[in-house]
Amino acid sequence: MPYTTPIDRARIDPSLGAFLDGFTDRFGQMTEGDLNYTLTRIIAGWIRTYTSYAKINTAIGVLECAKLELYRRLAAPYEDTKIAQNGDIPEYNNAPNDPPAAKE
Repeated sequence: MPYTTPIDRARIDPSLGAFLDGFTDRFGQMTEGDLNYTLTRIIAGWIRTYTSYAKINTAIGVLECAKLELYRRLAAPYEDTKIAQNGDIPEYNNAPNDPPAAKE
């Protein structure tokens, strides 16, 4: 994830924080549909200045990287906790970490 510099965060965070706080205060919890709508509007608003394959491709790449970062930071540790609590599936127990040796 390419981290935003502290200077840029200082510029972005007040508006973003106010938006998130206001959204929760005015409408209660954000639903999945609300989140999808919000992210779609942000990306479409970024693209609207001009549309090109490169800009669309960049937006999709940003969303993919955000998805992967969310998985890495939240989903994987959560799943590891649940594996520890409930046990792993047999197929992953003692699974080899290295590919099989090449036959000569």
